[in-house]
Amino acid sequence: MVRQRRTPSGGTAVALCAAGLMALSACAGDGAAVDSRPPRDPAEAVHRAAAALTEAGSSRATTSMEMATGGTRVTIRGEGVYDFRRALGQLRVLLPRDPAGERQHRPLTELLSPGALYMKNRGAGVPADKWVRIETASLSDGNLVTGGATDPLTAARILRGARGVVFAGSGDLAGVPVRRYRGVADLRRAARTLPAGERGPLLAAAKGFGSSRVPFEVYLDEQGRVRKLRHRFVYDAGRAEPVAVASTLLLYGFGAPAEVRLPAAADIYAGKIAE
Repeated sequence: MVRQRRTPSGGTAVALCAAGLMALSACAGDGAAVDSRPPRDPAEAVHRAAAALTEAGSSRATTSMEMATGGTRVTIRGEGVYDFRRALGQLRVLLPRDPAGERQHRPLTELLSPGALYMKNRGAGVPADKWVRIETASLSDGNLVTGGATDPLTAARILRGARGVVFAGSGDLAGVPVRRYRGVADLRRAARTLPAGERGPLLAAAKGFGSSRVPFEVYLDEQGRVRKLRHRFVYDAGRAEPVAVASTLLLYGFGAPAEVRLPAAADIYAGKIAE
């Protein structure tokens, strides 16, 4: 079992989000046909999405995070796998170019785990062979934005706080019949549905965002699993101008191997992170 280390001081608390904000300021699958008739209770279908993913076990994932402020927009993309039963994932994350467009950042490797985010190729003075560890509950956004990708299980758990859910029709997504739903989820309400020890990230985000209410659009397959999920956040974090964030998650290849190993304590960087 990997031992916990204290979060390094300095700039780690903004991690990937800082890279995105710096730039701002300077699959196919299988499945039977889905019944096109409106469900009896759209909210219940959406509330069960996280449980359906846990039942599925694992999947491949593609993420996209668009951040916009002051008329400027950047996009951070990721791709990898996620184990919903262990709440562990691994993503290869591509950062946007520098504001001048002259420098292409090296892809980061991110490990998503309960309570912590691990990053490799972080830069900012961190040795290339070391990981940076960040406690997600200590972040003002609960790591819904900081890592440049919203944790897939956390993204689905946000739906537990959904209200005013509307069935928006059925259709086809990458060859998979799906039902589409829209609504607004409340982060505090979603947090209350979780065990006390798992509420930290969502409660932190509810404080750090401009509002605890998060508009969403989700596509569910016949088994009730998330195929596509889009959240819209407004991130303040003490900034003069809030940042509008659109986080999009695509899940496919359910049952794919998702072997995720957290780094040993000796491989975690404990030094100062450059600003």
